[in-house]
Amino acid sequence: MLEFLKEWYTTRFSDPQAITLVFILIGITLTLYFGAGLLAPLLVALVLAFLLEWPVAQMAKLGINRTAGASIVLVAFLGLMLVLFLVLIPSLWRQGVSLVTDLPSMLDKGMLVIRDLSNDYPQFISAEQIDASLNEFKKLLDTQHLLDFGKQLLGFSASLLVLMVYVILVPLLVFFFLKDKQQLIEGSKRFFPANRGLARKVWFEMDQQIFNYIRGKVIEIVIVGVVSYVFFAIMGLRYSALLGVLTGLSVLIPYVGATLVTLPIALVAFVQWGIGPEFGYLMLGYGIIQALDGNLLVPILFSDAVDLHPVMIIAAVLVFGGLWGVWGVFFAIPLASLVKAVINAWPNQPDNNPKLDLE
Repeated sequence: MLEFLKEWYTTRFSDPQAITLVFILIGITLTLYFGAGLLAPLLVALVLAFLLEWPVAQMAKLGINRTAGASIVLVAFLGLMLVLFLVLIPSLWRQGVSLVTDLPSMLDKGMLVIRDLSNDYPQFISAEQIDASLNEFKKLLDTQHLLDFGKQLLGFSASLLVLMVYVILVPLLVFFFLKDKQQLIEGSKRFFPANRGLARKVWFEMDQQIFNYIRGKVIEIVIVGVVSYVFFAIMGLRYSALLGVLTGLSVLIPYVGATLVTLPIALVAFVQWGIGPEFGYLMLGYGIIQALDGNLLVPILFSDAVDLHPVMIIAAVLVFGGLWGVWGVFFAIPLASLVKAVINAWPNQPDNNPKLDLE
């Protein structure tokens, strides 16, 4: 066994560039895992600068210097974010508050339906189970829980000061990342070993794939969210803006997100219309949107960016989401593609040991 492990280690790690790549990946992983909270503004700025690099580069091709290009792109991006926060966020907040206010009556109506089902099919669900579930819901809505929620809101309000610091700090970092990109890259090379050719090869392979994935994911979120909102509004569904945004954001979690967001949509539609034609039409249209997203939009947007088996995608979402939360979920597929690129680029020397030759 020891000879086999020694032979495997010699075959896989005899290239100095492979060792360099391993240390670089371990260093980046440890930095992100232990310093993600402390370096959050820097990481957010890096991600935004990576996304905004393409328009800055296009302006540079037109003869606009990087300082002017970075300024124009950053101002346009901040203007777009300001419009979204002034127009979209207040509407979502109002609908969210309304949904929370109506939640008890929605649950009561759902419980009445379940009681009717219990009377018709007592072998599947009993009255005792319904009463136990109802008591749990009441506990969630009692005064003490509301007070605890109020305390959490106060804690969140206290963190708004930190958020304001981020609002000022992150745009400045993005501007300098865009303006001084080459200087920063050249300056960072001194912290990496000289024999980093394999790491450079992996980065060049992943650079365009990551950009294509993020760009495609943003486009997918916008298209699915807008189409869902328009459909919900035409159907007259309550909280259509909130549910449309949730549907758009659900594409961040492949396969799982669509399942999770279906539950509130079905609950709101059921409370509003009951089991009727409108409920059926809504769920049918929602299913068509999800089918078109998975079978038409995703292949068009990600045909050149993602070549991973669905099992690998779900595993990546679980692993990286558990490590880094929302950011881990968002970048799960690029990180899985990075792992695949490392495996494909890893030097694989032929094993000429006759003892291991099975031919």
